[in-house]
Amino acid sequence: MEWNPQTLQFLSECFLHTLSPAPEPRRRAESSLSEASDRPNFGLAVLRLVAEPSIDEQIRQAAAVNFKNHLRLRWSSEDNPILEPEKEQIKTLIVPLMLSTTAKIQSQLSEALAIIGNHDFPKSWPSLLPELVSNLQKSSQASDYASINGILGTANSIFKKFRFQFKTNDLLLDLKYCLDNFTAPLLEIFLKTASLIDTAAAAVPPPPAANLRPLFESQKLCCRIFYSLNFQELPEFFEDHMREWMTEFRKYLTTSYPSLEGSGPDGLALVDELRAEVCENINLYMEKNEEEFQGFLNDFALAVWTLLGNVSQSTSRDQLAITAIKFLTTVSTSVHHALFAGDGIIPQICQGIVIPNVRLREDDEELFEMNHIEYIRRDMEGSDLDTRRRIACELLKGIATHYGDAVRSIVSAQIQSLLSSFAANPTANWKDKDCAIYLVVSLSTKKAGTSYVSTDLVDVQSFFESVIVPELQSSDVNGYPMLKAGALKFFTMFRSQISKHVALKFLPDLVRFLAAESNVVHSYAASCIEKLLLVKDEGGAPRYSSADINPIFAMLMNNLFSALKLPESEENQYVMKCIMRVLGVADISLDVARICIEGLGSLLSEVCKNPKNPIFNHYLFESVAILVKRACERDPSLVSVFESSLFPRLEIILTNDVAEFFPYTFQLLALLVELNRPPIPPIYMQIFEILLSPDSWKKASNVPALVRLLQAFLQKAPNEISQGDRLTKVLGIFDTLIQSSSTSEQGFYVLNTVIESLEYDVIKPYISHIWAAIFRELQKRRTVKLLKSLLIFISLFLIKHGSSSVIETMNTVQPDIFSAILTQFWIPNLKLITGDIELKLASVASTRLICESPLLLDPAASVSWGKMVDSIVTLLSRAEQDRVEDEADMPDITENVGYAATYVRLYNAGKKEEDPLKDIRDPREFFVASLSRLCTHSPGRYPQVITENVDPVNQAALLQLCNTYNLTLV
Repeated sequence: MEWNPQTLQFLSECFLHTLSPAPEPRRRAESSLSEASDRPNFGLAVLRLVAEPSIDEQIRQAAAVNFKNHLRLRWSSEDNPILEPEKEQIKTLIVPLMLSTTAKIQSQLSEALAIIGNHDFPKSWPSLLPELVSNLQKSSQASDYASINGILGTANSIFKKFRFQFKTNDLLLDLKYCLDNFTAPLLEIFLKTASLIDTAAAAVPPPPAANLRPLFESQKLCCRIFYSLNFQELPEFFEDHMREWMTEFRKYLTTSYPSLEGSGPDGLALVDELRAEVCENINLYMEKNEEEFQGFLNDFALAVWTLLGNVSQSTSRDQLAITAIKFLTTVSTSVHHALFAGDGIIPQICQGIVIPNVRLREDDEELFEMNHIEYIRRDMEGSDLDTRRRIACELLKGIATHYGDAVRSIVSAQIQSLLSSFAANPTANWKDKDCAIYLVVSLSTKKAGTSYVSTDLVDVQSFFESVIVPELQSSDVNGYPMLKAGALKFFTMFRSQISKHVALKFLPDLVRFLAAESNVVHSYAASCIEKLLLVKDEGGAPRYSSADINPIFAMLMNNLFSALKLPESEENQYVMKCIMRVLGVADISLDVARICIEGLGSLLSEVCKNPKNPIFNHYLFESVAILVKRACERDPSLVSVFESSLFPRLEIILTNDVAEFFPYTFQLLALLVELNRPPIPPIYMQIFEILLSPDSWKKASNVPALVRLLQAFLQKAPNEISQGDRLTKVLGIFDTLIQSSSTSEQGFYVLNTVIESLEYDVIKPYISHIWAAIFRELQKRRTVKLLKSLLIFISLFLIKHGSSSVIETMNTVQPDIFSAILTQFWIPNLKLITGDIELKLASVASTRLICESPLLLDPAASVSWGKMVDSIVTLLSRAEQDRVEDEADMPDITENVGYAATYVRLYNAGKKEEDPLKDIRDPREFFVASLSRLCTHSPGRYPQVITENVDPVNQAALLQLCNTYNLTLV
């Protein structure tokens, strides 16, 4: 794209139309820009438009946003990336343009610069930091704080990586480069700005707030950069200049700035943001550089304590209060905890900091009523660590690590005082009771790895009966909803400690609360029931069974489905999860099955119109799956009932292309196929033909579910699949899947099921094609995943059809290739096999090979024989973590969010793992017994081979196995 007047006009008009309120011109403009973005120099042309002063500010701003997004998509993209000459020109232009433009455009260009920096800085952009430093010094001399803050904002963006990336040599080299070049200019501008603020604070009359804003903004950015550069470790420069930094930090915590703070909410917020950044920095030093920081600790502890006493309960000051309390919490758990040991300090903290911050505020009540999803996320799901209520309790927990008895005594007395206040006037003082319940719940401790929660503050049973039960038994489910929610949360948290007969007594009350108008209350009631049904007694047996919920089952299901009709709870994930859990426990009769599948089916029809809550939808499909599975296992005749209800709905999903639900649909169909008795109904074979279509397999997210469905057909309809060209198409799918590293494992799942389910005569004509496809892939790549899949397939083939079939069919493709596969792939990689069934399969197949195959029993193959014994001993005697290295080719998928996620497995529609070797109980015993029998036929021969070829550690392990099973190798 050439830069000329025509390009300027074209881009200007496009960006103008993207701002149009009318959808048609907006869409046309977006389409034109999308098309143009594929052309070389598009990004550069847009940047030049942003730099054009004659163009309207709004158009330039829209162009700046587009430029930023273009870089995000294309800068490091493998598909249609920005070319190097264009990149170099962009790098040359962007810094001066960012510094000379207006604030709104500057912020977009700063983000764009950070995108480039994330990929290119410092190695591929060595000129950036010197350019920023040079401009910072020039702007500082001119006291041009618009430019200064633009530069600091950019530096803050590119230095943030030092907070989030793992410490590596490369990262530390990058950090050293930044420290060497930026720390001195940073301190210089920080001290200069501090001096200007001091002068302004002392001036009479004080300067206008507008003069102070850029100065405080600058100091805030300096503090953020300080945090990034100090995050990995304490740099020498900052250690040498610690007093200069800390003097100014303390000043911002102890000084008030009336002209700015009194200029309106924004002014106070800016000062508070700076103070919060200071608290983050001193907390970082307290956590990581305690020894170097200790000389400043007492002054800062006093400054933060005093500051907290003056911070109001206004929501606008939450972040400052939270970071300040967090600092005191860090101090309380450190070696300097004696700061809290003085007379009356802990009671003062409880009265002055904890209770005021735990008590409900109007904002909490408003959130409870207006945004129940966010309230629950914070309150029940533990995302409230950055709320005043939670952080105040964390402070108490911190102090309790060294002064537990004192904290327990003071808090217990405080709880009793709050409850007495409530008892004196329940209507006026209900928040005191809420505060008491919150303290007990928040200060409880959870046993690691369990759901068991305990507390030393109160006796759980007596507190439950005296404080919680009155709320549960209240006839008005809508009265004091926040108290009801607190009581339900207590019941949920301490469910393991509340005895079964007591909990069952109040189960009908929980069912009653499902009808509460408050979204939080009926969500908490559903969550409480759902979590109760998960409680296990010692020994792992479920505490609650179908017999416990049968008496209330009809009312429970009615109230759960009714709750989904309440305003704003139409897609309530807690209610749906409860339905799933109840269906997993209750006795499912014919009548119940009909009612439930219709209820779930109508919900399914509704969400198909506009899928928007992935968690709710997941539990909906899980509920359908568990209902179908449990009901049909009890009464197989119900399969047709479910088919008549579900097929029309599943057909809508497929015909209307509701892509989000395709994986769920295929998994449900797989479950229905498996629940049918052969021969399966003709309608399924129509589905099977769709399954064989290559178009069905194009979307990667569908593949695991389609494979699951294909496996179900192979197991339930082997005769039908053997007819015509169906098997050819199935193996064509296998061949396609193994060609991609992301789906190769799925391809082997198909192949393994073919081997398991079909007769040898049926698959014999295809065997050489199968080996040829596998060998082709081994030549292209040898990933851990592919090697494991290969070994499991060979093992299954050998178990089903014998070692001679494996060897002969392989060697048909290429003479003597079996020996190469054995020595290059099988023996060295046997140790990689994981999973109980897979380990048994691979070890038994390998054992049969060395004990039955004439090829391996030939004395000429004694080295391979011995090496295979060595590998089998490694597999059977060593723990998984000692023999399996981390898989380098496995992607790190940490979290699937929303519908960007690919495949989500339905737990309740999962494929039951089949053990092809049910008759062999212990693979270790099978190995040693087989080896012992072999040795008796040729005494003295095999111990010699073992001595020569088996690792000494494994020889000892083999002897130990022989002793365990009382067998010998002669």
